[in-house]
Amino acid sequence: MHGTLPKPRAGAGGVRIPLTLRLALRELRGGLSGFAVFLACIALGVAAIAGVASISRSLTDGLGREGARILGGDLTYSLINRAATPEERAALDAQGAVSVVTTLRAMAVAGEAGAALVELKAVGTDYPTVGDLVTEPAQPLPDLLAERDGALGAVADPVLLTRLDLKVGDRIMIAGKPFAIRATLVSEPDRIANGIGFGPRVLVSHQALEETGLIRPGSLNRWSYRLRVPGANDDELERRTAAIAKAVPEAGWEMRARTNADPRFAKSIERFTQFLTLVGLTALIVGGVGVANAVAAFVERKRGSIATLKSVGAPGGQVVLLYLTQVLLIAGLGIAIGLALGAALPFGLDALFRESLPLPLNPTIAPRELLLAAAYGFLTALAFAILPLGRAHDIPVSGLFRDVVDPGTAGTRLRYRLILAAALAGLVALALVTAFDRRLALIFLVAAGLAFGLLRVVALGLMAGARRLPRPRSAAPRMALANLHRPGALTPAIVLSLGLGVTLLVTLSLIDANVRRTLTNSLPAKAPNLFFLDIPSSDADAFHAFLGTQAPGAKIERVPMMRGRITALNGVEAGAIKPPEDAAWVLDGDRGITYAEDLPEGSSLVAGTWWNAEEGKAPLVSFDAELAGKLDLKVGGTVTVNVLGRTLTAKIANLRKVEWRSLGINFVMVFSPGTFRGAPHSDLATLTLPNGPDAKAEAVILRDVARAYPSVTSVRVKEALEAVSDIVGKLVLAIRGASGIAVVASLFVLAGALAAGHRARLYDAVVLKTLGATRGRLLTAYILEYGALGCATAIFGLAAGTLAGWVIVTRVMKLEFTLDLSGAILAAALAVVFAIVLGLVGTWRILGQKPAPYLRQF
Repeated sequence: MHGTLPKPRAGAGGVRIPLTLRLALRELRGGLSGFAVFLACIALGVAAIAGVASISRSLTDGLGREGARILGGDLTYSLINRAATPEERAALDAQGAVSVVTTLRAMAVAGEAGAALVELKAVGTDYPTVGDLVTEPAQPLPDLLAERDGALGAVADPVLLTRLDLKVGDRIMIAGKPFAIRATLVSEPDRIANGIGFGPRVLVSHQALEETGLIRPGSLNRWSYRLRVPGANDDELERRTAAIAKAVPEAGWEMRARTNADPRFAKSIERFTQFLTLVGLTALIVGGVGVANAVAAFVERKRGSIATLKSVGAPGGQVVLLYLTQVLLIAGLGIAIGLALGAALPFGLDALFRESLPLPLNPTIAPRELLLAAAYGFLTALAFAILPLGRAHDIPVSGLFRDVVDPGTAGTRLRYRLILAAALAGLVALALVTAFDRRLALIFLVAAGLAFGLLRVVALGLMAGARRLPRPRSAAPRMALANLHRPGALTPAIVLSLGLGVTLLVTLSLIDANVRRTLTNSLPAKAPNLFFLDIPSSDADAFHAFLGTQAPGAKIERVPMMRGRITALNGVEAGAIKPPEDAAWVLDGDRGITYAEDLPEGSSLVAGTWWNAEEGKAPLVSFDAELAGKLDLKVGGTVTVNVLGRTLTAKIANLRKVEWRSLGINFVMVFSPGTFRGAPHSDLATLTLPNGPDAKAEAVILRDVARAYPSVTSVRVKEALEAVSDIVGKLVLAIRGASGIAVVASLFVLAGALAAGHRARLYDAVVLKTLGATRGRLLTAYILEYGALGCATAIFGLAAGTLAGWVIVTRVMKLEFTLDLSGAILAAALAVVFAIVLGLVGTWRILGQKPAPYLRQF
């Protein structure tokens, strides 16, 4: 019958290939010309999501596989400030072979070279029971740590040797005892189990630690008892854990198993993975604009084919389905490329950085994560392709041919808008269902939607404004103004792609500037210069006087300090409480605690009253108000803590607001004096020099304190902040790298938008040159057009990026925000210059064409 297409025919093996798919595959034989940007945008976004997810899975699997190595055993029981009692040790010995590791901070003194804070780690002759210890030179650990020639042995981190200008064979003093550095520490299997340290590691024997006298009542130390149960499965470990808990229910220790070696680190991986995945999704969504531009250009090129199909009776829906099939097949290729790159990323990291990676990476193909990335890519391609394709449905054949010079304004059918809505809903659902923090994911999605909507409004506003402005007398400005609002103008595409890129660059610049300012400028100006820990309570007054002679006029503060772990709130066990993510750390592990007669400096009461001398004899506690709100604690509630193996319950007398950013002495919990009166403790002191930071004076004080009070640990605030700054810098670098992918996607989109307008530009140039326009005049018009678009977009990007930066810094990071637009303005200016240059590069070749050949085509 006239006006119908032939029925599908059977392919090889009698399998019927649907007509639409057969026609789509036939048309694709001509190659993928014009789809370079399309493929790049899809592949880049999918690769970012797949790569982040694959690395996260590899790290998580690595933690699971290497759990015993990370912990140093199958089970680990940790105690703060005390060793296990004979009863507790017997309970552990009954369930497996036990090795002991003790960690604490100390000062290493190297004569006139100065002193340095170190993380002291005392181990037995059986260390490590799991994994390998690598030293340089390689010798048996008992030989390296043995006492010889009047000195105890030590293995030190190379950082310590560099800091104190030492070499293997030199001696240092720790707590007044000489130690010979017999080797440098290359790697230790349980390094991440010890957390982040603020000093280089030094390994010594238990005998050496005992001789130093650093272990005393009130000193800050951690005892880890590591059980090895060879051949035990997870069920057997649970049985042994239950037996230990039954034998010593009041031990108050922290237990970890190889199956969940570091839950805090695993949570951090999940949280950071979500953030980077959202950044990757940003790249994919930005790339979606490139997809829309590429598909629009594809429909433009296929106008003749579409007209032909419709002229022989092909329904509009079938035409749209045919070209949608082609687009999705090409998207499938881009998704496959992105998945391959993302899946290969953890293997590449492992091959290149295996020896230097501080974390256990187990490279693996993660099908679930790759499927998720593929779903993101498919839904993005469908969402951004359907409207450009659907536009051709209702335009008549004559309109399709005439559309070269008179673009139609027909709307898009409801069915295609519903498909768009379904694809967007799928993206939203996917992001929310797979999110670690759904609130953060929702905020991101709303922000992305607002950004797209606002940029669309900016583009329409520019076009409306250009349309209403008076026409300039000069030809070039008049042409530039007309190009901003004419049918088929590049304004929406350029504003969207460039605006997203500038907004992201400005946001990152402001976040980076504020984080670094907070860590390097504002805090040291008002923070103490030095902290002193593990001050024996019997020497506290003498130590205070000593500091006064070393630093006349300095401000010295001193408080008692112990370590304790919250075991219950309002009678509910800590393990049964589900706190918000930003308050979970209070219940996770041990906390520093103190007692005081008066309200600490840097605090202000917001609820309740401070205790007087008589009231302070009862067990009372003052709690940080912000954390109390998140933990649903109120005045009159109770807090149960375990301190030195003793469990006690205190009533909440008041809530106070704490100024943590001053870095002065303060605690989440401050107890009344009667709560711990007579309990063994050490003191914590701070020293603030009258003239602010003074590196030379601080170094002298550190050296003299280490000599006079070898058991006291000294910490320079500047060094601690530098250590934190280094960690934050690495996180910022990772964020920059992931965000860079979104910026690159924006550049691809911008290039694609310019390429999509190539045909219209060529048509304009041919007609205008025929009428006598010179290349210089046309070039001036294009410079003015791209410059106007770039400047308008940069202004929006500065405003939107500043707002986004302010929200993230103040609401998410809880930091003070300072408007520093120096880096942001530079980024925006570079983006504008890049847009102009990229636009002119694409235009230059057009201006060099001779009109005659193209007049025959048009």
